[in-house]
Amino acid sequence: MTIDTTFSEQAAAPAAGPPAVVDLAGVGFSFSAGTGLHDLDLAVPAGSITVLVGPNGAGKTTALRVVTGALVPHVGTARVFGSDPGGRDGEDVRRRCGVVAAKPALYDRLTGRDNLRFAAELFGLGRDAPIEAAAARFGIDRSLDLRVSGYSTGMKTRLALARAVLHGPDLLLLDEPTSGLDPESSHAVLGLVREMAAGGTTVVMSTHLLLEAEGLADQVVMMEDGTDILAGATDELIHRFWPRPSVRFGAVDAAGLDVLAGLDGVVAYARDAGGANVDLDDLARVPGLVAALTAAGVRLTQVTPHARSLEELYLRVRNR
Repeated sequence: MTIDTTFSEQAAAPAAGPPAVVDLAGVGFSFSAGTGLHDLDLAVPAGSITVLVGPNGAGKTTALRVVTGALVPHVGTARVFGSDPGGRDGEDVRRRCGVVAAKPALYDRLTGRDNLRFAAELFGLGRDAPIEAAAARFGIDRSLDLRVSGYSTGMKTRLALARAVLHGPDLLLLDEPTSGLDPESSHAVLGLVREMAAGGTTVVMSTHLLLEAEGLADQVVMMEDGTDILAGATDELIHRFWPRPSVRFGAVDAAGLDVLAGLDGVVAYARDAGGANVDLDDLARVPGLVAALTAAGVRLTQVTPHARSLEELYLRVRNR
């Protein structure tokens, strides 16, 4: 499902690209306590980073569980690598996936090394499992022989990531991977996600941190009430809703800025107590507008192009 096309700013959907690694079509899933997913569409291109954003209860975790085959849709279809993850090919699908849950299940009484050895056995890697390399990739190689019970939250997340990539997955699924982490650990985790995607791994990640999604995602999927309400690259989505450049003007006397409303190139004008926001047909108009204001005796304090953010887009879409 996509957002109602009565939005005048909504543009036509982009042309179809290469086959999707993950393809959910009209997926619905209900829990005894209510609906988890409703008419969810999700297409994830190979080698991309897709970030699911939305409030708690939007269905992000449920969608990831459908991708792994842990939940089988009651309505619609789910395809991962072209197969049904909840069907007879589900085991093959899961072998090609790496999963990091919001609260990773680790064996606290074992060392980090033993946790990875156990995972290696489950993946059928045997003694050739790249345990040291996986641990080094996430910066925990010096802590491998310590019990996990003594790990910090960030170290546990890194161990879970090392475990998830131990077998070289084609698809990495991350559920709030930076939740509870300090800024340094969060930055490191996201950097490693980018590195994996650059190496060809397809990544699907859920988060409620919009700034995190904006700097990471090739594709953002906004979810609400178990369905997708908008999907696409951040810049494309922002341009869809705000196709005109915006500039913030400030002045000693903000009322003097009202002259802008009648000038050529000004598409929209809105003044508040601190200044005015002006939508233009072209940023090249700015020098002329400044000259006109100066000639009118307006003492400017600010002329700043306004870059729209994912947060603004998210709030606009959710508020309809």
